[in-house]
Amino acid sequence: MLVLKSLHIIFVVSWFAGLFYLPRIFVNHAMVTDAATIERLGMMERKLYRFVTPIGILAVVLGLWLWFGYGFAGGWLHAKTALVVLLIIYHLYCGKLMRDFAAGRNSRSHVWYRVFNEIPVVVLFVVVFLVVLKPF
Repeated sequence: MLVLKSLHIIFVVSWFAGLFYLPRIFVNHAMVTDAATIERLGMMERKLYRFVTPIGILAVVLGLWLWFGYGFAGGWLHAKTALVVLLIIYHLYCGKLMRDFAAGRNSRSHVWYRVFNEIPVVVLFVVVFLVVLKPF
Protein backbone atom coordinates (compact mmCIF):
# COMPACT_ATOMS: atom_id res chain seq x y z
CA MET A 1 0.00 0.00 0.00
CA LEU A 2 2.91 2.36 0.61
CA VAL A 3 3.96 2.04 -3.05
CA LEU A 4 0.41 2.93 -4.11
CA LYS A 5 0.38 5.88 -1.72
CA SER A 6 3.74 7.07 -3.07
CA LEU A 7 2.56 6.80 -6.68
CA HIS A 8 -0.66 8.59 -5.77
CA ILE A 9 1.30 11.49 -4.29
CA ILE A 10 3.59 11.66 -7.35
CA PHE A 11 0.64 11.75 -9.74
CA VAL A 12 -1.23 14.30 -7.62
CA VAL A 13 1.81 16.59 -7.58
CA SER A 14 2.21 16.20 -11.34
CA TRP A 15 -1.50 16.83 -11.97
CA PHE A 16 -1.38 19.98 -9.87
CA ALA A 17 1.67 21.20 -11.79
CA GLY A 18 -0.41 20.99 -14.96
CA LEU A 19 -3.41 22.64 -13.30
CA PHE A 20 -1.16 25.48 -12.15
CA TYR A 21 0.52 26.00 -15.53
CA LEU A 22 -2.33 25.59 -18.04
CA PRO A 23 -4.30 28.64 -16.81
CA ARG A 24 -1.04 30.63 -16.81
CA ILE A 25 -0.79 29.88 -20.52
CA PHE A 26 -4.41 31.09 -20.81
CA VAL A 27 -3.37 34.38 -19.18
CA ASN A 28 -0.76 34.92 -21.89
CA HIS A 29 -3.08 33.67 -24.64
CA ALA A 30 -5.74 36.22 -23.60
CA MET A 31 -3.19 39.05 -23.77
CA VAL A 32 -1.58 38.49 -27.19
CA THR A 33 -2.81 39.46 -30.63
CA ASP A 34 -0.19 38.26 -33.09
CA ALA A 35 -1.00 35.06 -34.94
CA ALA A 36 2.33 33.30 -34.40
CA THR A 37 2.19 33.68 -30.62
CA ILE A 38 -1.47 32.66 -30.52
CA GLU A 39 -0.63 29.50 -32.48
CA ARG A 40 2.34 28.68 -30.24
CA LEU A 41 0.31 29.16 -27.04
CA GLY A 42 -2.52 27.04 -28.46
CA MET A 43 -0.04 24.26 -29.21
CA MET A 44 1.38 24.50 -25.68
CA GLU A 45 -2.14 24.30 -24.21
CA ARG A 46 -3.06 21.22 -26.26
CA LYS A 47 0.16 19.38 -25.47
CA LEU A 48 -0.02 20.15 -21.75
CA TYR A 49 -3.70 19.18 -21.51
CA ARG A 50 -3.09 15.89 -23.34
CA PHE A 51 -0.12 15.16 -21.06
CA VAL A 52 -1.81 16.10 -17.79
CA THR A 53 -5.17 14.39 -18.39
CA PRO A 54 -3.86 10.81 -18.03
CA ILE A 55 -1.81 11.91 -15.02
CA GLY A 56 -4.97 13.24 -13.37
CA ILE A 57 -6.79 10.01 -14.19
CA LEU A 58 -3.98 7.99 -12.59
CA ALA A 59 -4.06 10.22 -9.49
CA VAL A 60 -7.80 9.65 -9.10
CA VAL A 61 -7.62 5.90 -9.82
CA LEU A 62 -4.83 5.41 -7.30
CA GLY A 63 -6.75 7.52 -4.78
CA LEU A 64 -9.79 5.30 -5.25
CA TRP A 65 -7.58 2.22 -4.86
CA LEU A 66 -6.27 3.61 -1.58
CA TRP A 67 -9.81 4.48 -0.54
CA PHE A 68 -10.94 0.89 -1.07
CA GLY A 69 -7.79 -0.44 0.60
CA TYR A 70 -7.95 1.70 3.72
CA GLY A 71 -11.68 2.35 3.86
CA PHE A 72 -13.71 5.52 3.65
CA ALA A 73 -13.81 6.85 7.20
CA GLY A 74 -13.72 10.34 8.58
CA GLY A 75 -15.40 13.56 7.59
CA TRP A 76 -12.09 14.92 6.34
CA LEU A 77 -12.09 12.27 3.60
CA HIS A 78 -15.57 13.29 2.50
CA ALA A 79 -14.40 16.90 2.25
CA LYS A 80 -11.27 15.86 0.36
CA THR A 81 -13.34 13.77 -2.05
CA ALA A 82 -15.61 16.76 -2.72
CA LEU A 83 -12.53 18.87 -3.48
CA VAL A 84 -11.20 16.19 -5.84
CA VAL A 85 -14.53 16.27 -7.68
CA LEU A 86 -14.14 20.07 -7.89
CA LEU A 87 -10.64 19.59 -9.35
CA ILE A 88 -11.95 17.16 -11.95
CA ILE A 89 -14.59 19.73 -12.96
CA TYR A 90 -11.89 22.42 -13.03
CA HIS A 91 -9.71 20.22 -15.24
CA LEU A 92 -12.56 19.54 -17.66
CA TYR A 93 -13.45 23.24 -17.72
CA CYS A 94 -9.84 24.02 -18.63
CA GLY A 95 -10.34 21.71 -21.63
CA LYS A 96 -13.42 23.70 -22.62
CA LEU A 97 -11.51 26.97 -22.29
CA MET A 98 -8.69 25.54 -24.39
CA ARG A 99 -11.18 24.55 -27.11
CA ASP A 100 -12.74 28.04 -26.95
CA PHE A 101 -9.31 29.59 -27.53
CA ALA A 102 -8.69 27.22 -30.45
CA ALA A 103 -12.01 28.21 -32.03
CA GLY A 104 -11.41 31.94 -31.45
CA ARG A 105 -14.28 32.13 -28.94
CA ASN A 106 -12.44 33.34 -25.85
CA SER A 107 -14.48 36.04 -24.16
CA ARG A 108 -12.50 36.37 -20.93
CA SER A 109 -9.72 38.78 -20.01
CA HIS A 110 -6.25 37.94 -18.78
CA VAL A 111 -7.31 39.27 -15.37
CA TRP A 112 -10.11 36.69 -15.16
CA TYR A 113 -7.61 33.93 -15.98
CA ARG A 114 -5.26 35.22 -13.27
CA VAL A 115 -8.03 34.78 -10.69
CA PHE A 116 -9.15 31.47 -12.21
CA ASN A 117 -5.56 30.23 -11.89
CA GLU A 118 -5.71 30.56 -8.09
CA ILE A 119 -8.50 27.98 -7.61
CA PRO A 120 -6.21 24.91 -7.60
CA VAL A 121 -3.82 26.70 -5.24
CA VAL A 122 -6.58 27.16 -2.67
CA VAL A 123 -7.79 23.58 -3.18
CA LEU A 124 -4.25 22.26 -2.69
CA PHE A 125 -3.87 24.10 0.62
CA VAL A 126 -7.18 22.80 1.93
CA VAL A 127 -6.55 19.21 0.77
CA VAL A 128 -3.07 19.06 2.30
CA PHE A 129 -4.34 20.36 5.64
CA LEU A 130 -7.27 17.92 5.55
CA VAL A 131 -5.02 14.93 4.83
CA VAL A 132 -2.34 15.83 7.35
CA LEU A 133 -4.50 17.15 10.20
CA LYS A 134 -7.63 15.01 9.70
CA PRO A 135 -9.60 17.63 11.67
CA PHE A 136 -12.92 15.80 11.65
